[in-house]
Amino acid sequence: MMISKHFNHVNRRKVNGPSAAVIRYDESNDDDPKVIASGKGYIAERILELAKENHIHMEEDALLLENLIDMDLGENIPPQLYAVIAEILLMIEEIERNY
Repeated sequence: MMISKHFNHVNRRKVNGPSAAVIRYDESNDDDPKVIASGKGYIAERILELAKENHIHMEEDALLLENLIDMDLGENIPPQLYAVIAEILLMIEEIERNY
């Protein structure tokens, strides 16, 4: 019997380092959301640094991230994930309105 020490996302992050994915959605062009950058470890750290430097709001959702990391860059995000992405976009819009 094999027991995995990666039983949750917190432990996985401690062992593997951070993960990050960047999505782009431009409602003015009526495009589908796309993954434009993703990575783990050093690449994720760099993505997070650039987001902070450019004052880009970040949202943490482990399940969504797990799905986005496995996608190819430029690939349209599947409609099954739209509800989660919509919630995140609404939160970001509200945060930007309040600042």
